[in-house]
Amino acid sequence: MENRTIIILISLAAVLGLCAGYMLFGGSAWDTVPDSKENNQQVETESEIWTCSMHPSVRQPEPGQCPICGMDLIPLQQGTSAGDPLVLEMTPEAVALANIQTLVVGQQGEQKAGTIILSGKIKADERRIATQVAHVPGRIEKLYVTYAGESVRKGQKMATVYSPELVNAQRELLEAIKWNKTKPQLAEAARNKLRYWKIDDVTIRNIEVTGKVQTSITLYADQGGIVSNRHIAAGDYIQEGEALFDLVDLSRLWVLFDAYEEDLGKIRMGDQVAFTVPANPGKTYQARISFIDPVIDPQTRIATLRAELANSSGLFKPEMFVRGTLTSRSAQKTNQFAIPKTAVLWTGKRSVVYVQEPDMDIPSFSFREITLGESEGDHYQVVDGLEGGDRIVVNGAFVIDAAAQLNNMNSMMNRQVRLKETKRSSSLPDYTASTPARFKQQLGLVADAYLQLKEALVASSQQKASRSADQLIRDLSKVDMSLVKGEAHLYWMDQANAMRSHSNLIAKGDLEKQREQFRFLSDALIQTLKVFGISEHTYYIQHCPMANNNKGASWISLNHVIQNPYYGDKMLTCGAVIDSLED
Repeated sequence: MENRTIIILISLAAVLGLCAGYMLFGGSAWDTVPDSKENNQQVETESEIWTCSMHPSVRQPEPGQCPICGMDLIPLQQGTSAGDPLVLEMTPEAVALANIQTLVVGQQGEQKAGTIILSGKIKADERRIATQVAHVPGRIEKLYVTYAGESVRKGQKMATVYSPELVNAQRELLEAIKWNKTKPQLAEAARNKLRYWKIDDVTIRNIEVTGKVQTSITLYADQGGIVSNRHIAAGDYIQEGEALFDLVDLSRLWVLFDAYEEDLGKIRMGDQVAFTVPANPGKTYQARISFIDPVIDPQTRIATLRAELANSSGLFKPEMFVRGTLTSRSAQKTNQFAIPKTAVLWTGKRSVVYVQEPDMDIPSFSFREITLGESEGDHYQVVDGLEGGDRIVVNGAFVIDAAAQLNNMNSMMNRQVRLKETKRSSSLPDYTASTPARFKQQLGLVADAYLQLKEALVASSQQKASRSADQLIRDLSKVDMSLVKGEAHLYWMDQANAMRSHSNLIAKGDLEKQREQFRFLSDALIQTLKVFGISEHTYYIQHCPMANNNKGASWISLNHVIQNPYYGDKMLTCGAVIDSLED
């Protein structure tokens, strides 16, 4: 009986165990093992990472908003990694939004060091321009050249002229011949008069032999060329020496290039220029510099370079545009590269570019310092820091640097912060030790009014900002400048005048003007607090690289939480702490 009871209890326990298992796992043993595909989906869902398109260093396990700029997070592309902390990753969407463009250094067709890009025009050779004039006064009876652009040969008939003066001169010659035996000089004088009017000896001899007076005379071209301008028409009366036609010989031309002032030091007489013309695309022509204008145009800051060009085929025509490249002979022996100026960011004496990392799943960019050589038009020579094949950012580098700053990654701003041994710029004086505590306390009141102004701009309140600016002006007037002496006194007067001026503009301006002046006010106050020191509190210097048209702007805050006064609600949390001021 007891055994039977034990068996029943064991069986009951087994049934209860099975029921509990079913309740816990929802089915049979096969049901408790998820399908492999579903399992993979579950793992992917659980491991999905969300990031910001503008700040890819942000990584969160669930959707939300970017803690830096407030934008909605997007799923991070699978198969990517956080990567090197010195390399900024950007999504393809962010790259497209920022219009980032890159260029391979040293690629075929890219400008090399020592190469100067020139533009200009083809002009007529001024030494081959002439004017056909009338040698005798009279009336145009007939024109043999009737339009501009017509080609004229030397000695070609140009016009027939009726000249009463010429008729009288011929009659004088015929009368003088009658006295040839006794006064031969009279006949010679008459002949010379006709020769003066460009009447050839053959015509003069014909007059003497026939005894007939020619009522009209034919004018011949003194030189060949193209008629560039016709000044007369049939029937016009002309005076001796009056211009009839302008002629230009186009068998040789000038090519005039414009050279900027900073490039002139690399250009020499005899340098060869390769140039192209739109009339014959794909073909390159050569010419050598034969003249460099000794005077620079005061308006454009350019000088003219002149090269001579043979044009026997007539392919080139005056006023054609040309584009040329000149490689200075001093740079032809080097292997340096040249990069567009748009690729270079400046921070003090350092020059920086962003290089796109090769073989990355998503666009990635690294900060790199380079050494630059001479400026060549819209390019710089690169002395060190880049190699052939490096892909550099030529458009949008500032956007990348701004994103790197906000993500506390290697950038111009952050690198400077890390390298500073103190929180004081070496270019600023240091009066902290000699500044009385009372003066620092008064500066604290000015800072308090400034912070109220900052909060008003965060709230985008123009009226509150105006009132806060008025209060700041009053607090500035209460600062006892006699507490600081010598150079410190003069420095305070300069900074106080600056802060007072910008505060006045804030008090009177609209919201946009207030934020513009707030940037200048912030810079002045930051410098003042660094130079004289503070008596209490810890102030955080914060920076937004997107303010001031992407040039960046700073401000002071009492805490490290970012509340951007330059954008307010539009981009409230955009910015980063870059420094702090402590007693």
